[in-house]
Amino acid sequence: MATLKEKRTCGQRCEDFGHFVWNSDNGTFMGRTPVKWVFISLYYVAFYVVMTSLFCLAIYVLLYTLDPYKPDYQDRLQSPGVMVWPDTYGEEDVEINYNTSDKSSWMKMTNILNKFLEPYNDTAQQGCYNHNCTKGQFYIQNTFSAPHHTKWACPFTTSMLGDCSGQEDPTFGYNCSMPCVIIKMNRIINFLPTNSSEPAPHVNCTILEGQGNVDKMEYFPDGGIMDLSYFPYYGKRAQPLYVNPLVAVRFHLVGEKSAKIQCRVVSQQISYENYHDPYEGKVVFFLNAGK
Repeated sequence: MATLKEKRTCGQRCEDFGHFVWNSDNGTFMGRTPVKWVFISLYYVAFYVVMTSLFCLAIYVLLYTLDPYKPDYQDRLQSPGVMVWPDTYGEEDVEINYNTSDKSSWMKMTNILNKFLEPYNDTAQQGCYNHNCTKGQFYIQNTFSAPHHTKWACPFTTSMLGDCSGQEDPTFGYNCSMPCVIIKMNRIINFLPTNSSEPAPHVNCTILEGQGNVDKMEYFPDGGIMDLSYFPYYGKRAQPLYVNPLVAVRFHLVGEKSAKIQCRVVSQQISYENYHDPYEGKVVFFLNAGK
């Protein structure tokens, strides 16, 4: 019968561990002599230096081949999405609900619009006034002629939104039954919304539900046009001062003062029937002014 292994005390275990850490008989530290520790340390230092160098070289080569002003691959949609402000979302859709008799309710909408329009004030757009933009023509720029190796951007100010600019009416019509909404088309680098023979893209809104509750619609700028001079967009680094052209729509609500509305950017180059992306080329929202 095998002899049972003798149970060692705590003091003996500590003594064994100390002997492992430093063995005076063999002159080893944790099982290796100082010379071997030097060799293995040098090996791992050299190993990680080589690995770090290879990683840095790979990153350098990758960055060297990339254009800092334009992505090599774009996995976004070829047709831009469309958004609406105030961007108050319900469970699935944009629901612009307010009550004309409740100041806190309609002030929430005006605050959203004021915050959204901050980059469009005259002060923020001053850097765009050093050159001329030709209305109705694409602003093609093959060189970086703007300061700091950038490209120019055409200015778009809140005053261009007319009665929906918030300058004459700071409530944007939300204290009554004439609310303004702002339509914005998302950016796609080098995207041209039309060809040379087509008119500029424009916003067109249709009433999907509650047709009798909308007496009239007004577009600002006139005709809801997004001028061609704001295209193409060259990217945030190339055009740091660029802002999207906007279209404001003012609705005159009557009756129950509620409607389901679709606003579409109309152009042959912009699709709007993508089942998988309901915001491509158009936006649908509910407008309810309460009673």
